Amino acid sequence: MTDTTPVSTRPADAHLRDALNRVRLEVGKAVVGQDGAVTGLIIALLARGHVLLEGVPGVAKTLLVRTLSRTLDLETRRLQFTPDLMPGDVTGSLAFDPRTGEFAFREGPVFTNILLADEINRTPPKTQSALLEAMEERQVSADGVTRPLPDPFLVAATQNPIEYEGTYSLPEAQLDRFLLKLVLDIPERDAEFAILRRHADGFDPHDLGAAGVQSVLGAAELEAARAAASAVRVADDVLAYLVDLARASRLSPSLRLGVSPRATTGLLAAAKAWAWLSGYDSVTPDHIQAMLLPVWRHRVQLRPEAELEGVSVDAVLRAIMQQVQVPL
Repeated sequence: MTDTTPVSTRPADAHLRDALNRVRLEVGKAVVGQDGAVTGLIIALLARGHVLLEGVPGVAKTLLVRTLSRTLDLETRRLQFTPDLMPGDVTGSLAFDPRTGEFAFREGPVFTNILLADEINRTPPKTQSALLEAMEERQVSADGVTRPLPDPFLVAATQNPIEYEGTYSLPEAQLDRFLLKLVLDIPERDAEFAILRRHADGFDPHDLGAAGVQSVLGAAELEAARAAASAVRVADDVLAYLVDLARASRLSPSLRLGVSPRATTGLLAAAKAWAWLSGYDSVTPDHIQAMLLPVWRHRVQLRPEAELEGVSVDAVLRAIMQQVQVPL
């Protein structure tokens, strides 16, 4: 039997959750109608993962990451991905130093805590792949030397839908490095009205300080929250449920590529983070189901005939969740 009792008796955990809730409130001072994406970014921070944000231009993808970064006492850099961007522009490269007469490594923007990779799918796959080692190993290798990246390290990448002109599909290996893919939709009517009201009252998205956005969480608190989320228990029946979901994706007639073991471990990490953030000391099937779409939607591929029929990846994954028996 899975323990579903919320836990809120540990003062340290309660304090950390309050700090992360304050992050949400601070982000809400600048971003309206994207609460799910804000929660997803916090879960990625807790689970030591990276996030891919997809949406049409103008739905506040970049503003969301910039605002989140301001609420954290961490170093942040922004890199605009363009068709002429080279791999060395991302990771760094050897540069000749005329003072010493030798070549020295010049660190690229990836050497930071939070890297905002803006419009990552507007640069060719060669440059996209420059992030592979950094995202998985948290290091950069150049000229036979391995250089560790700062901790924490998070890549928050934005992309436009692939149907848009001038975009390149991310390779499967690149997509698999992202823990979550969050889809930002056009806001509802009330949210869009609130956005216009703020702009009518003088809100400037380029001046977050004037909007009152403050730093409320540091590296030490984030590390403590990560440790607490990692300690969340998982019963064997919940692990078996996760395995059955993964195997069902590999057998689905609509998918030509199911999820990999890395996808199952990613879903487990995200579910533990969500369980802890929700005040639980153990993962339930509900936590698995809540995180399945954002963790798996970018790791599976539809069969051509399913695409021709207009079937979506999310619909296939929802059908799998309905078919696999849930532990009691």
